[in-house]
Amino acid sequence: MSDQAKDERAPEEIEATEAAAAGERTEGSVDGDYEALVRLLKENEELKDRALRVAAEMENLRRRTARDVHDARTYAVANFARDMLSVSDNLRRALDAVPPEAKAAGDAGFKALIEGVDLTERAMLSALERHGVKKLAPEGEKFDPNFHQAMFEVPNPEVPAGTVVQVVQPGYSIGERVLRPAMVGVAKGGPKQAAGEASVEPGPVNEQAEKDA
Repeated sequence: MSDQAKDERAPEEIEATEAAAAGERTEGSVDGDYEALVRLLKENEELKDRALRVAAEMENLRRRTARDVHDARTYAVANFARDMLSVSDNLRRALDAVPPEAKAAGDAGFKALIEGVDLTERAMLSALERHGVKKLAPEGEKFDPNFHQAMFEVPNPEVPAGTVVQVVQPGYSIGERVLRPAMVGVAKGGPKQAAGEASVEPGPVNEQAEKDA
């Protein structure tokens, strides 16, 4: 449209045309701003969700690392302690093999040797205890298959069935794990466990373990 044609229009018509054009621009600008806002809000939610996932992963990693460090400190000596228990067992067997009359009739040197072996065994067990190794001597306790190994059953109506009545070989634990189960004899034929206590079956006798003992 030429400038002359524009000038020939009525002022009212010109104002209406300009107002319509301005309205179209304003409506387009509002739509664009709304779309940009929606896009920014969506990106913000995605970033927030990603940040929460990263934080959760870092917390899980921290917990796993702390647990691994704790386990490494607690159980690092497990294999070494298990080997030392074999040495301690041999020292105890050596002491038990000496007849009482030989101990009483022995000379000073022989008695000193026996005392030295006994002292060595106690010092070794004390050192293991300082590193978290605990002795399991469960006589009189309820049989627990997690910590005890049944070697035989003993008929005994005077104690509840499933009670440990004899310890053939003491067991040892380190932290919350069993280093070596206690080899025990378990009562049978007595009254059932008291209410609230689950009766635990000792299971079949371990013949190989009985031979090893």
